Amino acid sequence: LFPYTTLFRSTEYDLNEELQWFGNTLGLSNLRDKDKSCFRIFIELLKAAKKNNPLSSDELAEKLELTRGTVVHHINRLMSSGLVIRENRKYMLRVDNLSSLVEELERDVKKTWRNLQDIAKNIDKKLGL
Repeated sequence: LFPYTTLFRSTEYDLNEELQWFGNTLGLSNLRDKDKSCFRIFIELLKAAKKNNPLSSDELAEKLELTRGTVVHHINRLMSSGLVIRENRKYMLRVDNLSSLVEELERDVKKTWRNLQDIAKNIDKKLGL
């Protein structure tokens, strides 16, 4: 989920820079996504969350001037990472603000970590370690 995280950010406040840092930390950009489509979709869903207005892939494609295929590709990625959910053929952020999103992700990470620990113990036991 966090493949390109940089732990340090600028000390001067700039909203766009903060959003870029936030998105990069969540792994929303990579070298193949030259036009930052995934990040742009995430920001559009963030705006829609503020209005409690889920968006379809067609609506996202039209608003961002992207192909529907590109939108669906990135939406699937955002859903598999737990950032976006689908409801009635429309998409929205899992929660309606970034603070809550980070809290939800933290819970997910802790749950995954506990599962990893349990599986490691089980494997050790079966291997006689």
